[in-house]
Amino acid sequence: MWNKNRITELLGIDYPIMQGPFGGGLSTVELTTTVSNLGGLGGFGAYTLSPQEIYDIHKEIQSKTDKPYNLNLWVNDHDIIDEGHTKKQYEKAVETFKPYFDILNTEIPAPPPSFESRFQNQLQVVFDIKPKVFSFMFGLLDVNIIEDLHKQGTIVFGNATTLDEAIALEKLGVDVIVASGFESGGHRPSFLDQSELSTTGTFVLIQLIKDKVKIPVVAAGGIANGRGIAGAFTLGAEAVQIGTAFLATEESGALPIHKEFLFSDAAKSTTLSRAYTGRLGRGITTKITRNVLAATDKTLPFPLQTTFMGALRKAALEQQKNDLVFFWSGQIAPILKHKKASTLMKSLIEEANELLN
Repeated sequence: MWNKNRITELLGIDYPIMQGPFGGGLSTVELTTTVSNLGGLGGFGAYTLSPQEIYDIHKEIQSKTDKPYNLNLWVNDHDIIDEGHTKKQYEKAVETFKPYFDILNTEIPAPPPSFESRFQNQLQVVFDIKPKVFSFMFGLLDVNIIEDLHKQGTIVFGNATTLDEAIALEKLGVDVIVASGFESGGHRPSFLDQSELSTTGTFVLIQLIKDKVKIPVVAAGGIANGRGIAGAFTLGAEAVQIGTAFLATEESGALPIHKEFLFSDAAKSTTLSRAYTGRLGRGITTKITRNVLAATDKTLPFPLQTTFMGALRKAALEQQKNDLVFFWSGQIAPILKHKKASTLMKSLIEEANELLN
């Protein structure tokens, strides 16, 4: 049986289908619990939340399911070097993005305030609430933290975009590796090298990792139906993590216009860009991403670029100039069919059953 393996046994779930843990307000309790209650592993991205908000979300999820879910945080949650570097990058960003602010007749924002890392305080909440599954991105944890998480009964997932990252995660002691292919929507969670060098496809990445790593591997990127699941399992994955297809459902926290775009012809073209947040991420191609493909060094460090572009995003949405808005999306969006998470989940299970049993 395709749905009985090391990952389902480890997690105590019925199906090795994981929902991507979206950050930035895109995760919801409803989506997370729907997936978990249907036998998969729901996910909640919490890197923008305060410790109290994480605690409250956890309690709300627990009130709606007794099944496990994946709580996700970012180890490295900013790229700020120092005030001098930020000032120089702000000047470059103003020069690069001024034409788009002019189109919207919107003032360029003042330099955004600095940012203090929240990760250590967020991590303390993980020890307080003791989730069944904890995943982390954009870095490595101290080996003692992994050991302490294991002692409290938490299963730990690490995200890798390259073979070297996967090897580093296995040495650290994580239980499962999520192999994030470059087809994925959202940010590239690279940590050993610049993200522009982490553009290996999911199905190649699975094979590279399986050849060198013994712990279970989850395939993430370019999967939205049973055929994708079957392909990933044939190559050695023991679970899949599906992002864009769940992001497009009614239950996600994405804006209605975002979901509309995911089901439109616009989703046929996606781009990896630093233009909107300062970190490399994949979304639907826009006028900005077409024009500033080479703007790698013309953005503020993450997350200051997100703040800087916030005024432009707000004005573009208000004026319905959506070609200036970056909507996260993976390359698989053109085959999306389901608008309810429960329907999508049931379809994934049925198709996988038909192809893999």
